[in-house]
Amino acid sequence: METATFGAGCFWGVEARFRQRPGVIETAVGYEGGALENPTYKDVCTDRTGHAEVVQVVFDPAAVGYQELLDLFFDLHDPTQRNRQGPDWGSQYRSVVFFHSPRQEELAKAAIAALTASGRFGRPIVTQVAPAQTFWRAEEYHQKYLEKRGAASCHI
Repeated sequence: METATFGAGCFWGVEARFRQRPGVIETAVGYEGGALENPTYKDVCTDRTGHAEVVQVVFDPAAVGYQELLDLFFDLHDPTQRNRQGPDWGSQYRSVVFFHSPRQEELAKAAIAALTASGRFGRPIVTQVAPAQTFWRAEEYHQKYLEKRGAASCHI
């Protein structure tokens, strides 16, 4: 099994979409990339901790490749919006790939270069590519949030 971590705005809808992908074994929502130890949702929502809302994905690379997960990530959000997605704004909603290996870093940067060259988005991609840091699991009520409420999706 391998781990991938993506920030693409509000983590509820992003998690739900990754959970649907065959080959994804487990997902968890949380916070990564900030300075505060053990942040809470309330802390992160102040936009002062430096954390992004992220989805950590455990996947079987024999069933789904990291490139396929990157493709889904870029399909789920607008990577040209800095520190916002839809109605949500603040650095916690930034577009970010936290890589867990040199190969993941290479693939993420290559995906951004290919998307930029394709002109698909029409504006510069602002997605950050950064080494994985401490993943702080979000409060339990955020885990599988949409599934718990019988909702198929949110605004993403």
